[in-house]
Amino acid sequence: MTASVAHIATQARLRDPVEQLQLALREQQVILDTAGVGIVFIKQRLVIRCNLRFAQIFGHTDTADLLNSPNVSLYPDQTAFHALGEAAYPVMAQGLAYKSEVRMKRRDGPLFWAHLTGKLVNPANTDEGSIWIIDDIDEQKSAQAQLQALLTEQSLILDNALVSILFLRDRKVTRCTPSFELMLGYAVGELHGASSRTWYMSEQDWVEASERCYAPLAQGRTFNEEMVLRRKDGSPMFCHVQAKAIDSQDLSQGSIWIGLDITARKLAEQELQQAHLHLEQLVEQRTQELSQTVLALEKEAQEKKAAQAHIQQLAHFDPLTGLPNRVLLQDRCQHTLSMARRKQQAVALMFLDLDHFKNINDSLGHRVGDQVLVELAARLTSAVREQDTVSRLGGDEFILLLPDTDAYGASQVADKILQAALLPFQLEQHELTVTPSIGIALYPRDGADLDTLSKCADAAMYRAKEDGRNSYRFFTHDIQAQTDRTLLLGNALRRALERQQLSLHYQPQIALASGRPVGAEALLRWHHPDLGAISPAEFIPIAESSGLILPIGEWVIRTACAQLAQWIEQGLAPITISVNVSSVQFRHANLPQLVSDILEDAGLPPALLELELTEGVAMDNPHKAIAVMDDLHRRGVKLSIDDFGTGYSSLSYLKRFPVYKLKIDQSFVRDIEQDPDDKAIVGAIISMANSLGLKTIAEGVETEGQLAFLRARGCTETQGYYFSKPLPTQAFEDYVRKSAA
Repeated sequence: MTASVAHIATQARLRDPVEQLQLALREQQVILDTAGVGIVFIKQRLVIRCNLRFAQIFGHTDTADLLNSPNVSLYPDQTAFHALGEAAYPVMAQGLAYKSEVRMKRRDGPLFWAHLTGKLVNPANTDEGSIWIIDDIDEQKSAQAQLQALLTEQSLILDNALVSILFLRDRKVTRCTPSFELMLGYAVGELHGASSRTWYMSEQDWVEASERCYAPLAQGRTFNEEMVLRRKDGSPMFCHVQAKAIDSQDLSQGSIWIGLDITARKLAEQELQQAHLHLEQLVEQRTQELSQTVLALEKEAQEKKAAQAHIQQLAHFDPLTGLPNRVLLQDRCQHTLSMARRKQQAVALMFLDLDHFKNINDSLGHRVGDQVLVELAARLTSAVREQDTVSRLGGDEFILLLPDTDAYGASQVADKILQAALLPFQLEQHELTVTPSIGIALYPRDGADLDTLSKCADAAMYRAKEDGRNSYRFFTHDIQAQTDRTLLLGNALRRALERQQLSLHYQPQIALASGRPVGAEALLRWHHPDLGAISPAEFIPIAESSGLILPIGEWVIRTACAQLAQWIEQGLAPITISVNVSSVQFRHANLPQLVSDILEDAGLPPALLELELTEGVAMDNPHKAIAVMDDLHRRGVKLSIDDFGTGYSSLSYLKRFPVYKLKIDQSFVRDIEQDPDDKAIVGAIISMANSLGLKTIAEGVETEGQLAFLRARGCTETQGYYFSKPLPTQAFEDYVRKSAA
């Protein structure tokens, strides 16, 4: 009977769906009101229903404030709102929950970090809306950021601490600063995991030190002691040690030790103690010599003062010239700029570099070069005012700081320096002349600190060098634009090869005896879709400085060899293909093997490839150059010297280079019809080459008169616009076929 009544009651409840709905809604509301996170129901981009926690998260006190409001208002802006939608709905449309951490916006405008979990009510019909759970994690994010900053700061402190810091656990190294290992004579990282026994003089010292430090560490106090430790080479050193347990209640967590090398201080104390003992003996034994002893002590004090002054001199002044170094320059520049800001004055900063100073060191030795720098430092100092600063950065680079100096004043000083530098330097049996290039930056126009001003002045100095050297230039927006363009081209050049923006043109090389093409020089061209055609003179230096010349240079050799092999296969008579090799490529260890691999891949005989090297490349390191050239020569590759006569070469090395051809630079060819010097130089090069059994090729031939002169002097080959400009692949093929007809 009882079961029947319960069944009837259950049926009655089931027959009242309204009551069931109300019960479910009440239960749902209880869940919403007591949930620790915000819950919202979004439909048609409107807030349909939310719990109180959701309203509170966004700065509201009542859920009614948010009802029917657009949910885009919960995001920082339209972009963030659409970005979330694009990321979330593809996931939710699969019936999955989308989770993410995003920035959202409270009612009064501040942004905060929130963790979102969203899911569609019906993935088959997005119009039925979605339910989102939101948790305010802004404090958590802030705490994480602070923790990361703290860890970063801790790492910086440890890595850059002047004292030595060591972490020990179970008497083994878990971490230490590089200065600790260097202090003991070990390489960085060598002590990681090592036992602390390593740096004690004996087993007994190690045991006794452990016993002495245990009590204070266990009591949470600092262990503080001066110890004698053992360096890697076995020698003793005095070290002031401080240690403390990470957790005094649990010594297994390890301890932190800080050490400071006090060997010099201890030795000084011992020496001082010995001096005192000696002094006492002198007082006891020879009282009559007290006055002489006092004089000796005074002299010792003066020597110590002089030593301290010498240390100060080394820290702030250049040891060669006696000029302020960068440390002192930085200090003076800060003071000068601070005064200039208060008084609204201009300040000029000059960057000076000697032109071709390396030639003096290479030819006459560094001793003569140092004498030039000392004399130049004296001239620079005499050319400026007492309140100005002349400093040496190193090498042949100087910086001049001129307080209360505008552009006109700076130009006056620059002119004086140029005139002073032009006076010959009389050094031993040598009479030398040097020229400087000067860049000038002005405060406040070009920068507000030493780094910025020196960079601007440095850029202006390089402009002076580009414009012919022995001059000065002010930093300008054009120089900045050139710097920006260099950066732009460098970035674009990184993708030029893969985007097939590079190509080769071929300039015919003509044998004077037959008048027919016997070779072609492969010339690199770059056409950018936005920047247009870019000169090799502009992008090749960028490629060399960035290292891109290696893949680009390999592509040039590979493409030129493959093209020549294709021409030969199509019936063209074999000719020599010449390719320029930069200094960066030439110094690369695998250049000979790379060239052999390329020739093998192309199926091209090595004798048909000619690599052109500039004099500078060959003479930079002649002994190494000879080894590389010999290797290439043994592989059958031809070698020639490009732009001969423009560099600084030695005939004693030239006759040892396995080259077969010299290329006469077009700067000598251009005026050989009028300039007797150029005639003499070109004639001498051809005559010398003939005597050494070398061929010659003149580039830049444009007139009949130039050609006649070269033919009369016995030049072997020529190339230039008189015959043809550099041609694209098909045009060059047509030219050769037409010449052979």
